[in-house]
Amino acid sequence: MGFSSARQNTNSTPTTLAEINVTPLVDVMLVLLIIFMISAPLMQQGIQVDLPKADTGTLSEVPDQLVLVVNKWRQIFMNEKQIEPGTLRVRLEAIAAAKPQVQVVVQADQNLPYGYVAQIMGEVKKAKISRVGLVTEPLEQGFRL
Repeated sequence: MGFSSARQNTNSTPTTLAEINVTPLVDVMLVLLIIFMISAPLMQQGIQVDLPKADTGTLSEVPDQLVLVVNKWRQIFMNEKQIEPGTLRVRLEAIAAAKPQVQVVVQADQNLPYGYVAQIMGEVKKAKISRVGLVTEPLEQGFRL
């Protein structure tokens, strides 16, 4: 296994052959490759939110601003017009093609599950709109986190 020596003849000198077993090294490298192949797509998922850099202030009207309102019954309104279920991304893609610098503001009911709001923001992102924000109400004076 490890070392072997050749026969010693009177005419030859003793030699030693070293054999390295590379099978464990290959096994470890394949396991690492599989781990990286599985974890790489998971690290790329997420929703990027472009938030304003201000301490406080009100939402100003921007000409290329689109407001999505989601009520507690999961009905979606785009600029006060209700959207049929399943047509949000198609409408957003059409708007993004016409106005590449459009900004989408999502105003969701606080009782909605976080996952549902994340799905809506994911649809906005899939429609090639990178400027997404969330609308909230200001905190009361005595409330702190």
